[in-house]
Amino acid sequence: MLNRTLTYQLGAIVLALVFTMVIILLAGASPIAVFTEIISGAFGTPGQFARVIATLAPLLICACGLLFTFTAGLYNLGIEGQIALGGIATTFMLRLTQDNLPPAVALFLAILAGGIGGMLWGLFAGVLNIYGRINEIFAGLGLNFLADGLALYLVFGPWKRPGVASMSGTEQFPESLWLPTFGNTDASPIALLLALISLAITIVVLGRTHFGLKLRAVGQNLRASYVLGIPSIRQLLSSFAICGAFAGIAGALQVVAVFHRLIPNISSGLGFLALLVTLLAGMNAWLLLPIAFFFSTLNIGSLQLPLDLNLESSLAGVIQGTLVLFVILGKGFSEWKRGTVGR
Repeated sequence: MLNRTLTYQLGAIVLALVFTMVIILLAGASPIAVFTEIISGAFGTPGQFARVIATLAPLLICACGLLFTFTAGLYNLGIEGQIALGGIATTFMLRLTQDNLPPAVALFLAILAGGIGGMLWGLFAGVLNIYGRINEIFAGLGLNFLADGLALYLVFGPWKRPGVASMSGTEQFPESLWLPTFGNTDASPIALLLALISLAITIVVLGRTHFGLKLRAVGQNLRASYVLGIPSIRQLLSSFAICGAFAGIAGALQVVAVFHRLIPNISSGLGFLALLVTLLAGMNAWLLLPIAFFFSTLNIGSLQLPLDLNLESSLAGVIQGTLVLFVILGKGFSEWKRGTVGR
């Protein structure tokens, strides 16, 4: 049965690649040239590869957080707002401590504040879902708009740049409050380390602890788990809190390692991209890293397409979305065949 499921999944990936090639041909380009340009745009220079790593770190952290809510049977579309709240909390802490504490301490407190901010926003979505009876999808989307509105208000209001308010964000923090990088690139070893630690925590907690076992039980059958004495509400709220904390840390990295300021769209779509990563990984935490790396490569490499092939860089989104769609269809077909054989 496992081999049959794997065959369906591999077939879905092949169909996705074929469909993508057809789209590229209809756009008047060569699929080989497109994929060559994407690889060149992602790995052609050390700086380009560093940008892949800089995108990978927050993306992987978000995907790790989402796996907790997915395991609990929840679709946490509010992760974008949780990233934004993490960025806002980080900026607040840096503004509060940059003149009073050593840079290393200020950075540590800022990242911690980001995690707490995201966690509280995640818990807010959980409370709305559990006690307010609001579907987590609608609650999350509503909180996304609220978080983005708060970021806009701060950028154009209390935290605006001296003399001018701009979509480019708040005033840039001094370089002493930037995370160190590999040479003169955009990639931070600390950000990458935090991402790998997040992945290790996710693998251990979900795969080797009683908490992970209970979370899976809640996700598979909420009513049965409650009857068996598992504190379902606590498990659900914990999954929201953990996902929010991870997303908040990702938002902190966007501030201290990428933009070095708060910008209106601080999440940069990483939350929704992480949803695609998690959907492809299923419940296998080990797959998060290679899939996130692949998506990061597409995002950075596609920036080369308008320059060399006169194609839109959004083609990477088409490839990502197509891949996810066909893999989900493959899983659905596999489940349908299993049910047919069972009858």
